Amino acid sequence: MNKPDFNQKMKQLMAEAGQGERLLLHSCCGPCSSRCLEALKDKFSVTVFYYNPNITDPAEYEKRKGEQLRLLSETDWAGFLDCDYAPEEFFAAAKGLEGEREGGARCFECYKLRLERTAIAAKEKGFRWFCSTLSVSPHKNAAWLNGLGESLQEKYGVRWLYNDFKKENGYLRSVQLAEEHRLYRQNYCGCIYSDWRIKKDAAPPKTE
Repeated sequence: MNKPDFNQKMKQLMAEAGQGERLLLHSCCGPCSSRCLEALKDKFSVTVFYYNPNITDPAEYEKRKGEQLRLLSETDWAGFLDCDYAPEEFFAAAKGLEGEREGGARCFECYKLRLERTAIAAKEKGFRWFCSTLSVSPHKNAAWLNGLGESLQEKYGVRWLYNDFKKENGYLRSVQLAEEHRLYRQNYCGCIYSDWRIKKDAAPPKTE
């Protein structure tokens, strides 16, 4: 069975969309958003939505947000819509899944949390489309992301832009753009469980 070509589906939807239609793009960080914005900016009126409660270290959160804002300031590729820092929302979504492997059920719930918040904001603020930068990463499951986007489209009535931004060397391009703009590139997704898995000599975190 052939896998869906989400990149091709994105191209088809972009060809059908009206020029300058408003799109709310959930962004995990500046480097990942760079390639996505480059691909979208000439078709859509894009606003970056910064909702990432999975970044459980406040200093890391602020550093990544600062880099996102600096990229937008330097490029003028999109507007910016911020959210309150709320790691407790991630911990609630991850409860009972703390020991799951990276890329497993906990990550699915994290995708769902962030995408649903994006869809709600898009609905409330009158955006026609919503999307996410997450698929640019080789470590993110594009099928899960697009399945969630499709279900949220049906739930909230805002169109999901199917995507797989890692295709056509999208991830490599994000690395190149990060270098051009001297952006900080993190080596983990942001959550404390992922951080523990990178720091092999550390003990697993304890949460209430």
